[in-house]
Amino acid sequence: MAAVSETIVREYFEQNEFLVRQFGKYVAPAGREDDDFDFVVLNPHAQPAATPMPGLLSTGDLAYIRRAIVVVRPWHSEVFSPAMLSSTPRIFRFLGKKAFQQAARDFAESGTLLTILVVPALPTEAQARKQSIDLIRSHGVDAVLSFRTILANLVREVEPNRNYQKSDLLQTLRILKQHGFFKEPQLELFKARPRSRGPRSAGDSGDKGSL
Repeated sequence: MAAVSETIVREYFEQNEFLVRQFGKYVAPAGREDDDFDFVVLNPHAQPAATPMPGLLSTGDLAYIRRAIVVVRPWHSEVFSPAMLSSTPRIFRFLGKKAFQQAARDFAESGTLLTILVVPALPTEAQARKQSIDLIRSHGVDAVLSFRTILANLVREVEPNRNYQKSDLLQTLRILKQHGFFKEPQLELFKARPRSRGPRSAGDSGDKGSL
């Protein structure tokens, strides 16, 4: 599941014109797969941000990110609630790893560097969701990105009449779309609610707003 989830996240950033470098394609015998970070991403076309980056990212926010370290937690049966986050310290174990600290030093020399945690789900209730995001940020993570936001963007942007022969994931989504498995009523579920963040364009986050 981890490899599939990482592929989804990587495709998402590449589709949004980021350059992606993957780290840690192997796991040391004494290590754990979720001890390390997954990607460093660079946006060559980043725009200056007029407002601070929100704790919960939408796709529209990517335009204002220059570089980031991305950590994927593909635990798709979990909701990252305050209780779950408090009782699972290994979620943040990567922050103490030498590889992460070295990458943060190297890439921070070129300017602002964000740390983004990709999670399957946050609480649906607004206060609990805010508590989860605040707790994640208190550990030193800058922002959260949900798989719902990622998948919504990929599904929406894939064109059924385009051949994605270099990407198995996009080709699969294209075939499903071509055969009618993604209809407009389903896509309605992914549409973002109106945002009021000044000059930033609305993203296609499936989460209930940015906090």
